[in-house]
Amino acid sequence: MEWNRQTTRGVLLVVCGGVAFYCALQNLGAVLGAVGQIFGILAPFLLGGALAFVLNVPMRAIERHLYPAGRRAAKFRRPLALVLTLLAVIGVLALAGLVIGPGTADAVMSIIQEIPAAFDRLQKQLTGLAESLTEYLPMIQEWLADVNIDWESLSRKALEYAQALGSGIVSSGGGLIGGVVSGVSTFVIGLIFSFYILLQKEKLSRQGRQVLYGLLPVRQADRTVEILRLTSRIFSSFLSGQCLEACILGTLFAVTMTIFRMPYALLVGVLIALTALIPIVGAFIGCAVGALLIAIDDPWKALWFIVLFLVLQQIEGNLIYPHVVGSSVGLPSIWVLAAVTLGGSLMGITGMLFFIPLCSVLYALFRSYVKDRLAQKGVPAEKWRDPPPAPEPRGKRNVPKQKKKS
Repeated sequence: MEWNRQTTRGVLLVVCGGVAFYCALQNLGAVLGAVGQIFGILAPFLLGGALAFVLNVPMRAIERHLYPAGRRAAKFRRPLALVLTLLAVIGVLALAGLVIGPGTADAVMSIIQEIPAAFDRLQKQLTGLAESLTEYLPMIQEWLADVNIDWESLSRKALEYAQALGSGIVSSGGGLIGGVVSGVSTFVIGLIFSFYILLQKEKLSRQGRQVLYGLLPVRQADRTVEILRLTSRIFSSFLSGQCLEACILGTLFAVTMTIFRMPYALLVGVLIALTALIPIVGAFIGCAVGALLIAIDDPWKALWFIVLFLVLQQIEGNLIYPHVVGSSVGLPSIWVLAAVTLGGSLMGITGMLFFIPLCSVLYALFRSYVKDRLAQKGVPAEKWRDPPPAPEPRGKRNVPKQKKKS
């Protein structure tokens, strides 16, 4: 091997990387704390980037249809598209609130109306229990007389526990208020940052490409830009497909529940549409809430609702979701399920939303790499394609015996 400057640089990088990795493992707590602080500082900007990416999907479609031939009005196209996108998102959320709010209020009122009857039943049960305990009252009194209880020690421990509980509530309340204020400020800063990104996305994209081509070799920069474009396209398709799938599923539930005259049809349809934005498992959350609401009105209808949910879930899981979401991201159905399971176990709901497009990007890159390797090695397609079906075994033909001539 020729020992030149480039080889020396590579060896030094490997050695320095190994030493840094060893030091990080030796001080893992401090490293994780520093990473957490960095993410806390960058949280508004990361949130702003995520909001900008999500809002860019409908904004791009709206902007495409605004002033297609007007040059003078072109400068107002971007701000107007952003305003219309925000109004559309706020309108959808307000509409969902108008549907969920009254339905939830009706359910709460039904629960309140059932409380007196439940108390009456509880009072009757307690009365029967007290009557049955009166027979054993003398035995209980004798047992209590023999028991020696230190009431002073018990009262002192109860007072100490109450003081500790009160101080914990006060400290947790202060922490809760601080967390709410921090969360609101992070969201506001992130939202404003997303507006800047959306209004100047072409300029920021151009500057990012300049940085890539200035720091990396041209071939690596080309590959990085290609991967970033693929990632953006797949994530955008995933968001569109997930929203479309949620709307289809919510409409199916609202229509079928109306046909079968189940209560809270529109409310449950909206709830399932909102929770179905979480891949695979989100609809089950909506089912649990819907079944609870219907059970307040009629437990038997709640049971039939669960049966209806299982039927529609099979239709959605086998027909709608793989074709709408799986085809939009180019990922087979089995890998969609694997991505949801892996993402949910690692990062919860965020992982479920993030791992499907991420696995789709990795799937596309790996598929392209495998095809390039097959082409480089000159492997014929007959080696890896499905083999032709084997011919059916031919049995012995029953040849009729010829009769002997007499």
